[in-house]
Amino acid sequence: MTEKPDEMKAMLLKLKEETLKEINKTVKSGSDIPVNEPSGDIYDQASSERDRELGLLLGDREREKLRHIDEALLRLDEGEYGICEECEEEIPIGRLKIVPFARHCVKCKADLEKQQAQTKRFEEDRAYREISLGEEEEG
Repeated sequence: MTEKPDEMKAMLLKLKEETLKEINKTVKSGSDIPVNEPSGDIYDQASSERDRELGLLLGDREREKLRHIDEALLRLDEGEYGICEECEEEIPIGRLKIVPFARHCVKCKADLEKQQAQTKRFEEDRAYREISLGEEEEG
């Protein structure tokens, strides 16, 4: 890796700090929203519920990001940082600067995402066929 490990560690620690601030902000704003307290009409209630769910979803994403950052810091300490977990080649520094907690090179990540998409499509098709077969048996 051409970048110094100290520079990458500093980048990861800064990203971790920013992510923790985002989590705290999400938690704080989420606690401001009253739960199960009807106010306004049904549209206001639906909007409040949507905002609360969105806040929770963003909080989950931030926590996931934090976990990835911690794993990257651990790989850095173990001397495995910047190595693709799939092909074991060096991950280009340009990718690491954009996604400092990347575990795969671009090619391997694209291949994994393609494989996941195919698996998801297969599972959705199978579920649809099972639903269709179930409806035929009822009719």
